[in-house]
Amino acid sequence: MRWLVVLAVVTAVLAFVQLLTGSSMSPVEALTALFDGNKIIIELRVPRVLVGLGAGACLGVAGMILQSTLRNPLASPEVTGVGSGAILGAVVAATLGGDFSSPVGMLVVALLGGLLGGGVLWLVASVGGADPLRLAVIGILLSAVLSGLTLILLTARPQLAGAMSRWLVGSLNGRSWEHWSALWPCLVAGLGGAVLVTAVLSVLAVDDDHAKAVGVAVVPWRIVVLMLAVLTTSAAAASTGALVFVGLLAPHAARALVGSDQRIALPVAAVVGAATVSAADIVAQNANLPAGAITAVAGAVVMVRVAKRTSTAAVGGAR
Repeated sequence: MRWLVVLAVVTAVLAFVQLLTGSSMSPVEALTALFDGNKIIIELRVPRVLVGLGAGACLGVAGMILQSTLRNPLASPEVTGVGSGAILGAVVAATLGGDFSSPVGMLVVALLGGLLGGGVLWLVASVGGADPLRLAVIGILLSAVLSGLTLILLTARPQLAGAMSRWLVGSLNGRSWEHWSALWPCLVAGLGGAVLVTAVLSVLAVDDDHAKAVGVAVVPWRIVVLMLAVLTTSAAAASTGALVFVGLLAPHAARALVGSDQRIALPVAAVVGAATVSAADIVAQNANLPAGAITAVAGAVVMVRVAKRTSTAAVGGAR
């Protein structure tokens, strides 16, 4: 609990710094404008900060669920097909235009895309077993296929390529109160639902035989928790695009800080995810880059370290 409080304070500080960061005014001017109720602060920067925090928390929750349920330390929305499916849905919604391109409409279509990726992943897990290596390979292949479909769609509509590039990279530019209004119900439902099933997540993280031995219906519960991951991933994707590797980084950081107890690690992962996106956006704005580019670099380093540690453990176990 101590770490949760500390991280919440750190996240609040990062969010405040993020609020003061931008090209339209200096931090001192932004601080003065904040207390004056300046329109730029209230209508542009505050929703940008809230959407970033919400999307990061969603991805942290999704990553923790996927890594626990699939028993794979490399599992995250980006490499399981869930994230790529949600991004495909968001791009489809933007291509259709009209009500589909509104924040709520985009969220619904992104959710359908996430369900596509999550559905295939569930079929693999339920039919062929949850072998970590097998699921990782299937997830990467599925992500590649869905990403390819997204690129085909953008190629067919080149006039949208510029506007849609942020969905492929991930950005907080142009976020509004409407985006926050579409995001926060999914955040509350996803985080609240995940907290309620932490006991099930802890059992599923061991193995199916153990889960059955303690009376857990493995397949139905795996569907439930995967749907929570799909919901939170789709909400983040529809709001910010592909903030890659946040869902990989946050769970590992949470477990390193508080251990593997899901009751504590899951909310900590949500806070770490929020802090990660906030910090990434601060760096991105100063470097004139999308936030997703920063999370991709940071997450890639974590992924290499985790993959190396997992490979070393596997070799040691084989001996």
